[in-house]
Amino acid sequence: MGIELLPLTQGPARPDDTLVHELADVLRDCVDGGASVGFGRPLALDRALDWWRTSLCAPATRTWVARGGAGRIEGCVQLSLAGQDNARHRAEVAKLLVHRRSRGSGHAAALMGALEQHARHVGRTRLLLDTQTGSVAERVYERWGWVRVGVVPDYAAAPDGVLAPTTFMTKDLR
Repeated sequence: MGIELLPLTQGPARPDDTLVHELADVLRDCVDGGASVGFGRPLALDRALDWWRTSLCAPATRTWVARGGAGRIEGCVQLSLAGQDNARHRAEVAKLLVHRRSRGSGHAAALMGALEQHARHVGRTRLLLDTQTGSVAERVYERWGWVRVGVVPDYAAAPDGVLAPTTFMTKDLR
């Protein structure tokens, strides 16, 4: 297993097509499996590809991938750095995704470890994320030391379109 920080795609350059397709595969698998990560089901391939092409070019967002034994992307996570003058100490975690075929392999923990190390390195001491209330992900974050800040009812629709509560969590990296 290898964790890799992807280079930011800037200017007229486009992200590598193979990379985008592998990330889209992970995203679509997670949505198909019921993960509430901003998309409804079914998630069309073109929609997933477009989302990743745009996301990989966002200047304040860094993306890590976990590669399996065959070198294929099995998971990813993103860190979005807050840009306001009064927020240079914080960042938001998004899209921690692991393909269902690779769950339980340690990819998620390794991805979050790399993200947290990088956040500290760039002076971010407060992280924030949101996850569907009652999900497996919520319990995993709690095991990793994340603290529940609050729950907002009917905050986001699950992939099946049903509104569900969202738990907001934080972690102090100091």
